Amino acid sequence: MFPVELRGTRAQTLMWAHEHEIEAAALRQLRTIAQLPWVHGVRVMPDVHLGKGATVGSVIAMRDAVAPAAVGVDIGCGMESVRTSLTAADLPDDLRSLRSRIEAAVPVGFAAHDEPVDVERLHLSGGGWDRFWRGFDELDPAVHRREAKAHKQMGTLGGGNHFVELCLDTDDQVWILLHSGSRNIGKELAERHMSVAAKLAHNRDLPDRDLAVFLSGTPEMDAYRHDLTWAQEYAARNRAVMLALICRAVREEFGGLPVRFDDPISCHHNYVSEEIVDGMPMLVTRKGAVRAGAGELALIPGSMGTRSYVVRGKGNPASFQSASHGAGRRMSRNAARRQFTVADLIAQTEGVESRKDAGVIDEIPAAYKDIDEVIAAQRDLVEVVATLRQVLCVKG
Repeated sequence: MFPVELRGTRAQTLMWAHEHEIEAAALRQLRTIAQLPWVHGVRVMPDVHLGKGATVGSVIAMRDAVAPAAVGVDIGCGMESVRTSLTAADLPDDLRSLRSRIEAAVPVGFAAHDEPVDVERLHLSGGGWDRFWRGFDELDPAVHRREAKAHKQMGTLGGGNHFVELCLDTDDQVWILLHSGSRNIGKELAERHMSVAAKLAHNRDLPDRDLAVFLSGTPEMDAYRHDLTWAQEYAARNRAVMLALICRAVREEFGGLPVRFDDPISCHHNYVSEEIVDGMPMLVTRKGAVRAGAGELALIPGSMGTRSYVVRGKGNPASFQSASHGAGRRMSRNAARRQFTVADLIAQTEGVESRKDAGVIDEIPAAYKDIDEVIAAQRDLVEVVATLRQVLCVKG
C-alpha cells in the first residue's frame, strides 16, 4: 500500500500516508520544500503534520545545502529508553510517590536545577564532559550569555510533548522511556541561524522565507553545522543525565530491591546527518523522524495513555532509511484546549499515574493520531521489538 507519491512536486516525494489523511497546510509545505532546487527528495512519515517552515514527520535529502527549518528549533530532540529488572508485580498499586520522586529529580517545564548536576557522581559512560563544555565558547557569540543557564538545564525535561514514562511491555517488564531535546540553548542557536539564513541573497526569492537554506562551502553553513553538532550532543547528553537521575530515583523508591538496568536505547528525531542517498552524498534532515537503518533500534512513542513501541529498522532505501518519530498530532494544541475538558483527560488517561489538569489538556491522547495505525503504515520500514503501555507519565 505504501509508499504513495505526492503529485505536483519537482523532487520525488514519497509518503507513508494517504494524501486525503494529511491536512491541506501540511501538503502545501511538502510541495513547497520539494520545489527547492537543492532538494533531491522528500520522504513523508505516517505521523506527518504541519510544522514551522518544514513539515513535522518529513525526511529531506539535499545536495550541498541544509534548511534549518527542516531540523526545527529543538535541535537533537529525541528519545531514550531502558528496560529494568522490575516487573509489574514489583510496582505498588499507587504510583504517586514514584512520580513525585521523579519530578523532584528532573525539573520540568521552564525549570532548571538549582546548581549544575554533578555528572561524575552519576557514573555515566562516555565521558568527554570537559571537552564538550569547552566547546561552548566556540558557539555563536549571541548565546554566550546563556552558558550558566545551559549548565543548569542539563538533565531537565522541558515542556510541551516532552515526557518521562514508566511502561510495561507484554511480558510485564518495566521500562523507563523519556523524550526531550536541547532545551533553551538549542532553541536559541536554531533561531539565531534561521535569522542569518533568511537574510542571505540566494534565499531572497523563496516562496517561504522560513525555508531559507545554507549552502555548502560558505562560512554561514560552517557556523550552522558547527553549532548544530554541538546542540545535538547537548540533547543526547541531556537525555543521558535525565535517565541516570531517573534510574537513581527508581532505585531509591525500590530500596529493598536490587534494580538492574539494561543498556539504553537512544535516538534523535530532529537532526542532520551526512548519508549516501541513491548513491550520492547528501545532507539528510529528519524533523520528527528517526533513522531506521537495517538492524538499528529506535523508539516510537504514542500519547500519554496509549502505547509506545521499540522498533528495529529494516533499512528501506525508499524512505531514506527512516521511520516515524511518534503518533503525530491530529489537531493543534489550541484546538485540543477548545474541544476537550479535564474530565475528558481523566477518562482518556485512566490507569496512568499522571497530571490530570487543564495545563496538559493539549497533550490529551485524542489530540494525537492512532499510534497503532501509524505503526501499521510503516511495516516495510520497521519491525516491532516491544510494545509498551504507560502506567506513569511525567509532563512538563
